[in-house]
Amino acid sequence: MSFYINNTNPNRPGPICGNPLNGICEKVLIETTKVFDACVSQTTETGVILPVTAFNPASPALPLTYISATNQIGSDITVSDIVIDRLDTTSNYANVSMNITIPLTVTYRDANGVVGTGTSSITISKSAVLFVPQPSFTPVDIKVNAVFNSTIGSYTSENTFTVTGCLQIIVKVVAVVDLLVPSYGYPVIPPCQACPTCNACPGLSDLPLYPTASQTNRF
Repeated sequence: MSFYINNTNPNRPGPICGNPLNGICEKVLIETTKVFDACVSQTTETGVILPVTAFNPASPALPLTYISATNQIGSDITVSDIVIDRLDTTSNYANVSMNITIPLTVTYRDANGVVGTGTSSITISKSAVLFVPQPSFTPVDIKVNAVFNSTIGSYTSENTFTVTGCLQIIVKVVAVVDLLVPSYGYPVIPPCQACPTCNACPGLSDLPLYPTASQTNRF
């Protein structure tokens, strides 16, 4: 059994059936990242120059034949030179500009027909008009998710490719805040499917799964 397998307990995540107010039992203060605004863009980038390093296997036979360049989803994206230029007509909005550097894995075939990989990066300048909250004690940050994918390119100089690729960028205006939200309380976590060769851990069966915070006694 799990949250979603043969589990009909109402205290579990999933779709809400009936009145969504039924079962709300408290207001919970959580620390979370609040997204104030976001936008997405898709562009075709041409003439992108990719110098390649960290060849694997090392010392490929030149010239190289380009195969592809891409970044792993979730890879570290570097955002630098952020400028928030508030609009005179609407001060809650601003033109947000930045440089975005995306690490890439480049795949190639060397002169001996051996397929290998190397590392490179692409840096893109981006700007967008977004809602940006007024300054406060809690800082506002700009976060970026990006995906670059290319299968068109050529070997133009030693260890360098010139490529064309599709770039998708999501820009978010965020801040880490304390947020008060309604809650249904703790979920009921069902037992895993029984394992015939597993033994229960003595001494742990009586411990509660979550801490409790009784408010019957107050100062």
